[in-house]
Amino acid sequence: MNYEQPLVQPITLAGGLELKNRIWMAPMTRSRADNPANKPFEIHEKYYAQRASAGLIITEGSQVSTEGVGYINTPGIYSDAQVEGWKGVTKAVHDKGGKIFIQLWHVGRISHPDFHDGNLPLAPSAINPNEKSFTPEGFKETVTPKEMTRAEIKQTIEDFKNAGKNAMEAGFDGIEIHSSNGYLLHQFFNATSNVRRDEYGGSIENRAKILFEIIEALKEVMPEQKIGLRLNPSLNGAFGMTADQETIPTFEYIVRKLNDYDLAYLHLSEPFSDVSAITYLVSHIAKHFRPLYKGTLVINGGFDQEKGNKVIEQGDADAVAYAKLYISNPDLVERFEQNAELASPDKDTFYTPGEKGYTDYPALKESQVR
Repeated sequence: MNYEQPLVQPITLAGGLELKNRIWMAPMTRSRADNPANKPFEIHEKYYAQRASAGLIITEGSQVSTEGVGYINTPGIYSDAQVEGWKGVTKAVHDKGGKIFIQLWHVGRISHPDFHDGNLPLAPSAINPNEKSFTPEGFKETVTPKEMTRAEIKQTIEDFKNAGKNAMEAGFDGIEIHSSNGYLLHQFFNATSNVRRDEYGGSIENRAKILFEIIEALKEVMPEQKIGLRLNPSLNGAFGMTADQETIPTFEYIVRKLNDYDLAYLHLSEPFSDVSAITYLVSHIAKHFRPLYKGTLVINGGFDQEKGNKVIEQGDADAVAYAKLYISNPDLVERFEQNAELASPDKDTFYTPGEKGYTDYPALKESQVR
């Protein structure tokens, strides 16, 4: 009976990448790269290998450049040392029969001068997100960022391209562009954070321009079937983002235009907060955007086993990406298959260095022996 669950059915992505199931591991910042090079090491190999039964692992966001950093102890994908570190991770996952994409990340204005030798973070426009940045000295108020020049935009596109090239060298099965959750690309999309008057601001098409230029750049170093991306269309009141009447039309434009490509997948998030009272936002993201997108669609946000099976069964998504459930249940697939009890995560260790709350959650068979 368990193998009739939609979640545990295999799926093949564009380009022929075969995945064992539709239970994906969502990207989650865990702040374990506590070394001067901000590179993954043995602890990351163990963490991801423990979760290799996922249909697809999407790694934590990994900055494409030093300018993209905005959180402590996050691993990058721009240096030779980081590439070598990630090679160990991909090998560990592949040795367990898993598949793994890396999420390419630039936080934009959700950063702090402490990460940039006192220089201002980069953003589409000089608008303070009025959030808090978790710096090496603790939480600090964000600042008004520096509006990016055209040259800095072109360099950022090149940084994404270089990160994609590095990801292929590190052995990843593909990459996910982090164009979500109030970070740099999302800041370009929204009219409340992008008030530019050049070709990267103003119209919906202009505000989305950087994303498609990044996709085109990445296509020069990898097949487009190895490219996925993440969007959070109804994000409002978090990560410094304020939605407006053009927000959903902007994402509808982006999603429709993505049909021009043969991408690995489109990864969408359900709203992080209740937006039902906001007439110009969408409360049910998968249901709204499924008719607009022809490729593989994965949904994330608040799903349990039952809801995950239901959203696939109803045809609103092809896979479900789980976040917190994967922190404390490294064998989440096996637990779903057996309808087994799930372990709860320790929130106090989400972002702390070391193995505690990271690699010490037992698998079901281990916990049954204890």
